[in-house]
Amino acid sequence: MSEQGREPRAPFGVAEVTGPSMYPTLRHGDQLLVHYGAEVKPGDIAVLRHPLQQDLLIVKRLVERREDGWWVLGDNPGAEGDSRVFGSVPHELLLGRVRGRYRPLAEDQRSARGLASWALSAVRPVLCDRSVSRRLRAR
Repeated sequence: MSEQGREPRAPFGVAEVTGPSMYPTLRHGDQLLVHYGAEVKPGDIAVLRHPLQQDLLIVKRLVERREDGWWVLGDNPGAEGDSRVFGSVPHELLLGRVRGRYRPLAEDQRSARGLASWALSAVRPVLCDRSVSRRLRAR
């Protein structure tokens, strides 16, 4: 995941998804609207600093709050790189909650019809999914 402006100075920022760990919820190349410092709860998707490489930002689903931090998982069970590998993420490494995502316009979507099609399919809020949280915790 990459972010424009590493240290949040405003309450909202934009980040880009890299990799398949959050598929199908998020796809490689999606742009995310991140609400820094927002309250979070299990089921939310969040941007965090990687606990073993803190200059790397990750986007994961918050599964449960533990005494030592958040247990986080990707939505793609086949992808690695979540709490199953590195354990809980300390609370202070949680940066913000993902509020929405959009896919950048493709070259063939520049017409009015293409733009309308893009707007209907590419822009959407990213909501908390409590059922996913319960399902992932049960593993």
